[in-house]
Amino acid sequence: MASEKKFIQKAIVDFSIKEFLQRELVNAGVSSIDIQKTPIATRIAITVRRPGLVVGKKGQTIKDISDSLQKNYGVENPQIEVIEVAQPSLDAKLMAEKIGRQLETKGNAKTAMRFALREIMSAGAIGAEIRAAGKLVGKGGKAKSTTIRAGFLKKSGEESKKMGVGKFTSYLKAGAVGITVKIAPPGTMFADNVDVSKLVIPTEPLAEETAKQAVEETKPTAKKRVARKKPAKAKEAKAETKTEAAPSEDSASTPAVEAPVASATPVPQTTTS
Repeated sequence: MASEKKFIQKAIVDFSIKEFLQRELVNAGVSSIDIQKTPIATRIAITVRRPGLVVGKKGQTIKDISDSLQKNYGVENPQIEVIEVAQPSLDAKLMAEKIGRQLETKGNAKTAMRFALREIMSAGAIGAEIRAAGKLVGKGGKAKSTTIRAGFLKKSGEESKKMGVGKFTSYLKAGAVGITVKIAPPGTMFADNVDVSKLVIPTEPLAEETAKQAVEETKPTAKKRVARKKPAKAKEAKAETKTEAAPSEDSASTPAVEAPVASATPVPQTTTS
């Protein structure tokens, strides 16, 4: 089997498992289902509004679900983890389901949408949008769509992925009605939503200037050439040697004394005849 077919088959099996869990846990308020397959077991994380309905009395409900997953869908060693939703009012999927259930019982779409929008915004959401499309009037009326929104929202671009989106379909007597809820949760930072008054201006010098100063401090300082003074003793010694070498005036004025010269008189010689 080609690798493409394996991926397609895996996606179909995961989709069928999620549909089965959605049907079995309708009253529990399922928000999301995450399936991860490992060599040892298959982990299934279910995020719900009411975790007690998933577990059941003495864990009987969760045991039945795991047995049916093994028999009907071939899931090896399923390990089901139940997670409770922290704030259901900020979960787009749960709010869409809540509006759909109210439409099936009461039938007034605008009232249900307004109450849901007020609940979402009171929970601390930055913005929210609710859209209902279908036979809202009743039998004989045309299908139309109604949209209400509040707060700050993003419609397109990469920033729109930060918003939570939930969809639900309610089946009325006149026809199906699709509900879409978009919520920007609290703490979401958008690129163009910046408060300039809260920006802190740094008082310290910039990083480049500090780096240059650090480099200059690390460089070795150039040594200045200082003229060395010669010691005074050496100068005095040279002066003495000069005075000894030069003749004095007194010695030049006195005549030189000549040494006595021996006389050259001949010595008389005696002759005998």
